[in-house]
Amino acid sequence: MRYAENHKDETHKAILKVAAAQLRENGPDRISVASVMKAAGLTHGGFYAHFKSKDALMIAALHDTFARSRRRVSHLLDGLPPRRALATYIDFYVAQTHRDDPANGCPITALNSDMPRQSKKFKAAFEDGVKGIIALNARLMRDAGIADAEQLAPSIFAAMAGAVSIARTISDPALSNEFLATTRTGIKARLGLTDAALASEKPN
Repeated sequence: MRYAENHKDETHKAILKVAAAQLRENGPDRISVASVMKAAGLTHGGFYAHFKSKDALMIAALHDTFARSRRRVSHLLDGLPPRRALATYIDFYVAQTHRDDPANGCPITALNSDMPRQSKKFKAAFEDGVKGIIALNARLMRDAGIADAEQLAPSIFAAMAGAVSIARTISDPALSNEFLATTRTGIKARLGLTDAALASEKPN
């Protein structure tokens, strides 16, 4: 069978997409090359044409996951005025939909507890992703006119990620939902993102 010129690239992307979802849903210690290749509709033997090892796949999948998250947020916030963009991002992140869908959510909330057991290269990729998301938070806060954005960004993001992680551990759906809602309100109040402030902001 003759394949299209982009067949290898498309196959590589398909493997990464499956690995990224399984990585967030199950953690790096609970997935295998075989499970990724099967879910991608490919044979196990074809794996090494794309990656040297499982760890190499996990690192590539982690980088891909962070990149996809950045693109998703960029699309979500496109065209919004600065304070509205920041409020929308907080609502998007500290949300029931994020809590309920770890396979498509932020890798930080899904993987933080797995880090002590991972390779140095995987940890480094994770840390790069954390720095990138904190930088995004700082930029959104800075654009919204919030003082000391760089200093505030780590604690604000820690509250956001912590809320999602803790909400996933609460078995009572109503209590979990309330926890998320209270956290969202508290974070936005801390940043001055009141309804009145948002309503007064002129659109771009």
